[in-house]
Order: sequence, then C-alpha cells, then structure tokens
Amino acid sequence: MNDRFTSMQLFVRVARSGSFSVAAREMGLTQPTASRIVAALEKQVGVALLLRSTRAVTLTEAGADYLARCEAILAALDEADHAARGTGELRGTLRVAASPVFASRTIMPRLGKFADQHPKLRIEFALDDARHDLIGDSVDVAIRIGTLDDSAVVARKIGTVHRVLVAAPSYLARVGTPSVPSDLAEHSLIVGPASRTSEAWSFRKAGKQTSVRVHGRFVINATEAAASATVAGLGIYSTGQGSVRAELEAGTLVRVLPDWEIGSSVINVILPGGRASKASARAFADFIAAQVRELDREYPWQEGAQD
Repeated sequence: MNDRFTSMQLFVRVARSGSFSVAAREMGLTQPTASRIVAALEKQVGVALLLRSTRAVTLTEAGADYLARCEAILAALDEADHAARGTGELRGTLRVAASPVFASRTIMPRLGKFADQHPKLRIEFALDDARHDLIGDSVDVAIRIGTLDDSAVVARKIGTVHRVLVAAPSYLARVGTPSVPSDLAEHSLIVGPASRTSEAWSFRKAGKQTSVRVHGRFVINATEAAASATVAGLGIYSTGQGSVRAELEAGTLVRVLPDWEIGSSVINVILPGGRASKASARAFADFIAAQVRELDREYPWQEGAQD
C-alpha cells in the first residue's frame, strides 16, 4: 500500500488534521504504519515535511509548500478520474461543514436528489453553530452565514438570510404584542447564536432607524433549541426566517413587528481548496446554490416566507 499516491494522500490528511492517529483512522491504517509511510515519503523527498511533538504535528516551511502542491496534484487526479468515467458520477469522500439548522432545514430535505445521482460518494457532515477551522478539519466545502472572519477565503454568495422577530401566540396573548421596537424593553427576549455577540437589535422602517439594547433573559447557543424555547412561549426571538419557516407556516410562531426590517446576512459557499478543490466539492457547491435559488422562488421574501 506504500505507493507514492497513497503516501501523498496520507501526508495531506496528517497535515490537515494535525494528527497521525486521525489520518490513519480515516485511511484504515494503524498509527505506526501511517507514521512509517510519511517518514518514508520525507526520506524520498529529501526534506522534513512535518514537525512532530507530543502535543501536535505541524508543517515545516517546506511541508507547507509541498502540501499545496500535493493537493493540486491529487485534485487533478480526481478530476482526471471523474472526466475519464464520462458519466458525471462522483466517488470518494466529501466533507461538508454547515450550521445544524441550515443542514436540517435546507440541506437534508433535498439531499436525496444529489445522493441518488452519486451513489458511490460518501458524505460526512461536520455540523456546528461555531465556525470550523476549514483547513485543519479537512473540510471540502462549507456553507457559512454572515460575515466571514478569514479575508483570505474565497467565498461565493448563494443567497440571503433575512432576519425576523418571532414569538408564540400564547406568549403574545399572555404578555401583549409590541407595536414599536422600544416596547421590547418590557419583554422577555431570547438570544440565539446569531445575536449573542450583539448588544443591540437594529430596526429600520421608512428610512427611520432605531436600535434597542438587548438584555436576553434566555441566551441559547443552538438555533434549534432557541426556536423550541420560542415555540414554548418563553419570549421573543430574533432569527433568520428560514430557521423558523415551518413554525410560521404551522402557526406555532408568528411575526413580531413585521413592518420593521431588522437586517439580513449573506449565505456563502466556500471551497477551502480553491482551484485544487475536488470535483465532488464543486458539484455539491453548485447543488446547494441551486437549492437556495429554488427556495427563493418558492418563498419570496416579499411574501414574508424567505430566509
């Protein structure tokens, strides 16, 4: 199994994960075997590619350059295999990073179409409201909503998340319905992942802008849990409309201050590998972009149903 191609694949996984044991497990090897293969590759190349310590495995300067070249070569081979098959069928493993709510409400209900087209493709999802280290976690394609922290990342905008205020009818019946943003000071507010770092909610109407300081009675770091708390009547919640679309359609949640705009965020799809991205990553990115466009048509924002 110790051929040059396998050695390069293994080196890339070790470099991206920072762990021989993780890379070995992903490739069905033992940790000692993985270590020997990479050591043999370094001997063949004639330079140290990795710095090993008891705490971490990091790249040398030569290793960083070699990694970029290896990934380009592996991507080209993947592209060649894909083109040679001539069927458009994708194979191998694709690692996707996204927020849990975007995955559960947008990706999973529509994933069957993509999966049926590529039955030999294995898809791993890394779902977390926190931002992933895309390179370190060996992510092939990521969907991120909001401002991107890494200015070096090449991102493609595929849609917009419009924010709304929502509450359960039972909560409004018990406490009353706000008529202007300043009324929120008298209400129980639920702060979810997207607004945890914000000290105020901004509102705009007919050219007029105002803001309300946020003192969340409930601060919840998971979107689905925050939505559940809102349905349970615990307070008023600010979120992307797509994350509560089903509840709005079912009537378990209703819009609050619907005449006021409270901002929006961009949906980005990211290919961390750039030009070296594998064919399956590019195909999945195109698929997700198409699904978001389809949702735009089904739920136009002007009708109050677009996220």
